[in-house]
Amino acid sequence: MQVKLHEAKTHLSRLIQRALDGEEVIIAKGDKPLVRLVVLESALRKRTLGSAAGQIRIADDFDAPLGDFDGYR
Repeated sequence: MQVKLHEAKTHLSRLIQRALDGEEVIIAKGDKPLVRLVVLESALRKRTLGSAAGQIRIADDFDAPLGDFDGYR
C-alpha cells in the first residue's frame, strides 16, 4: 500500500500496525515514493514462556514478619 505523507502523519499508528501485520507500507510525497515502513527483527521475536526459570530465587522467609514492626501489633 502507498500513502501520501500527510495521510501517514495523520494515521501513523494504523500504518505501523499494518506493517506489523506483514503489509508493505510505502510513504510518498505526491506520487514519488520516499520511504518504506520496515518492521525491526527484534519486534517480531516471540517471547518464550519459562525463559527466566531458575534465575529468580525467593527466600524461605519472604513472608515472615519483620522485627522492625513488632510495636505495631
